[in-house]
Amino acid sequence: MFQQRKKQEVSVNLTPLIDVVFLLLIFFMVSTSFNRETQIKLELPEAAGDPLDAQAEVIEISVDSEGRYFVNARPIVNTQVETLIKAIKIVANGNKDLPVIISADANAPYQSVVTAMDASRKSGYFNFTMATRNPQESNQ
Repeated sequence: MFQQRKKQEVSVNLTPLIDVVFLLLIFFMVSTSFNRETQIKLELPEAAGDPLDAQAEVIEISVDSEGRYFVNARPIVNTQVETLIKAIKIVANGNKDLPVIISADANAPYQSVVTAMDASRKSGYFNFTMATRNPQESNQ
């Protein structure tokens, strides 16, 4: 009398879902800007010139407007040259091929910038780069 109905197996096709997620991933990767932002607020001086290629590992010495030092965004306990040299050596971990970038605020004391260059030289890094911004960027 009563026939037993065969239960249909319910299945969810994940292929379209995976396609949508993959397209969203590609969209966000393409639309994301990869600007190098730092926690330290610096107003870089202006200079015309071609930007250098960004490298994965660098030693960045930052000097804020009050003359305080930061090595790779980590604050240094005082403003003495010896402390800055120790911090550079810790960050470098013995690698003398790392590029040194000195980012100084436009209003930083000149002596602080010279001290950063001196600490770089005493640490064994004779070639370093001074970070600046393009004059066109400040007008926008």
